[in-house]
Amino acid sequence: MARSLNIFLFFLCLEIITPTLNANILESKEFWKEEQPEFDSYWQGRAVEAKQFNEAAYFPDPFAVSGNFTASITEIIAGKGARRNLRGNKGGGQCLATNPIDRCWRCDPNWADNRQKLADCVQGFGRNTRGGKGGPIYVVTDPSDDDLMNPKPGTLRHAVTRNGPLWIIFARNMLITLQQELIMNSDKTIDGRGVDVFIANGAGITIQFVKNIIIHGIKVYDIEVREGGTIRDSETHYGFRTRSDGDGISIFGSSNIWIDHVSMRNCTDGLIDAIMGSTAITISNGHFTDHNEVMLFGASPDHKMDKIMQITLAFNHFGKRLVQRMPRARFGFVHCVNNDYTHWEMYAIGGSQNPTLISEGNRFIGPENKMVGKDLINSKEVTKREYTEESEWKSWQWRSINDEFLNGAYFIQSGPELKDRPFSRKDMITAKPGSYVGRLTRFAGNLRCNVGKPC
Repeated sequence: MARSLNIFLFFLCLEIITPTLNANILESKEFWKEEQPEFDSYWQGRAVEAKQFNEAAYFPDPFAVSGNFTASITEIIAGKGARRNLRGNKGGGQCLATNPIDRCWRCDPNWADNRQKLADCVQGFGRNTRGGKGGPIYVVTDPSDDDLMNPKPGTLRHAVTRNGPLWIIFARNMLITLQQELIMNSDKTIDGRGVDVFIANGAGITIQFVKNIIIHGIKVYDIEVREGGTIRDSETHYGFRTRSDGDGISIFGSSNIWIDHVSMRNCTDGLIDAIMGSTAITISNGHFTDHNEVMLFGASPDHKMDKIMQITLAFNHFGKRLVQRMPRARFGFVHCVNNDYTHWEMYAIGGSQNPTLISEGNRFIGPENKMVGKDLINSKEVTKREYTEESEWKSWQWRSINDEFLNGAYFIQSGPELKDRPFSRKDMITAKPGSYVGRLTRFAGNLRCNVGKPC
C-alpha cells in the first residue's frame, strides 16, 4: 500500500500506530516510520472528504445486506428450474453465466454496445458502486507509462487521473508496465472486456481516498516495489510519493469499490489489500494463484477506523500455490459466500481484533499433510485467530453456514449462533450450497469475451 509522504502525519495526529508481528509491509514498524512527512493540506482535505464518503457508505445492518445476497443466490440455485438456470440461456447463443452477478450481463450479445450496464450488476457490500457510469467512454490506445506528471493522452494513467466519471476501455490487447503506482481518481471503471489487458512487471493500482471504482476483466501479476517520485493523481494535482509496497490492488481510505473477474498472482506484497477505513467493497469472480499473503483487510490493531469496514467476497477461486490470508481481517465485517478454496498451505481465513467473519456456502479442500524434517504439518483447519487467546476469541462472530469441507478441512466456529438475524429459512440456500461452488466459480478470473456474442 504505497502512500504519499504527505498523508501520514495527518493520520498520526489521529491515532498512535504500533506494529504487529506479521510480514506484510503495512504491519511493520519500519514502513510507518518512513511515512512521517510534513503536513500537506491537499491530502488532509482528501482524507477528511473520503472519511465522510466512507461513513455514508457504511451499512448499519450488515447482516441484512449479506442475507439479501444469499436470497438472490437462492433464486438461482435452489429454486424452481435451478438446473436450467445453472446451464445458462438457451436459444440466445451460448451463455454460461452461473451466478447472479454474471447473469446480469453476460447473456447479452450486445454487451459491448452497452458496457455501462455492468455497473448495475454489483451485489454485496459494494452494491452501490457505479464506477464511471454516466460518463463518456475513454479508449486507451497506448500501453506506455513514460510521463508520470503529464501522462500522454491515450494512456491508462491519463485516463484514471481525469476529473469526473469515465468508462475506460482498451483498443487492443496490451501489456502495461507501470513505472510507479497508478493512482486513480474517483468515478472510474477500468473495463478490460473483449481484449487481454495485463498489468505486470511494474507497480500496481492504488485506490486512495476516492469513491466509485470498478476494476473488471484484467490480469495483474508480477507486481514490484517501485521507489516513488512525483506522480499525478488528478488533473489539478501531483505530488511526491514514497516507495510503493508492491500490492496488486491497494484500497486505502476508499468506499464503493467493486473488483470483478480479475486474475491475479505473484505480487511483492498483497494481491488485494483494504485498509484505513475502506468500506462498501465487493470482490467477486476473481481467480487468485501463486501468492503468500493474499488479502489483508485492516493493517493495524490501532486503526480502529476499520470498524466500519464491510467487504463481500463472492464466487472467487482461491487456487494453486496460495499460502494464507483469503482473507486476514482486523475489525469490520467480511461475508465470504460461495468461494472455492482449493489450495492453501497455512490457513484460509484468519483475523484478529474481533472481526465478524461469515463463511457461507464455500467449498474448502484441505491440504495434504506434509513432513517438514521429522515434524508432520497438518494445516487442514480453515481458520486462524492470530495473537489472541481463546478466552477472548470465543466471543467473536465467526460462523460457517452450509459450507462444504473436503479432505479433512474443518472450520472452528465462535460467537453466538445467528438467531434473530436475516439468515432465516427464507434467505438460506436450501440445497447444500457447497456442492454448487464448482459451477458458481467455473468462470472465475479474466473472461474471453467476443464482441457480438454472449460473453
